[in-house]
Amino acid sequence: MVEAWYMDESQEDQRAPHRLQPNRAVSLEQLRGLGVTYRKLDADNYETDPCLKEIRRAENYSWMDIITIHKDKLPNYEEKIKTFYEEHLHLDDEIRYILDGSGYFDVRDKDDKWIRISMGKGDMITLPAGIYHRFTLDENNYVKAMRLFVGEPVWTAYNRPADDFPARKQYMNFLAE
Repeated sequence: MVEAWYMDESQEDQRAPHRLQPNRAVSLEQLRGLGVTYRKLDADNYETDPCLKEIRRAENYSWMDIITIHKDKLPNYEEKIKTFYEEHLHLDDEIRYILDGSGYFDVRDKDDKWIRISMGKGDMITLPAGIYHRFTLDENNYVKAMRLFVGEPVWTAYNRPADDFPARKQYMNFLAE
């Protein structure tokens, strides 16, 4: 099961857990309140998993690829890691399914505080369009993930501030409900 917590303000290694002391856990219900959804799937059988097939059909995730983030596998690794960790938003939902390895997605709560979501093998997360977030590897420095999209992939990240985009305004309206 996924674990999430509020982050400390330390600027040390982004790959460290950065838990507050004492730890302030964040529940799946709290994440859902931010529009973040989570599923646990069978990553060992992702190619034939009927649950994944049904999710893709139901959510219209028509496009998929697999990315391996490791210094020996990803061209321009250091540059990519820095880019992924820049606070940004997308105009579409971001769907990631961890097939192997681990990492962190950080999202902002309603009070603009960072929540760290620890992702490992079998974890699928959907971040809603318009949510400020970032990604980093954890101290294992390796993740293999499936990226899913509705239609053709759009890779554009808009670094903060990006409050004037309709997707951000729509997300803020969702939070206000």
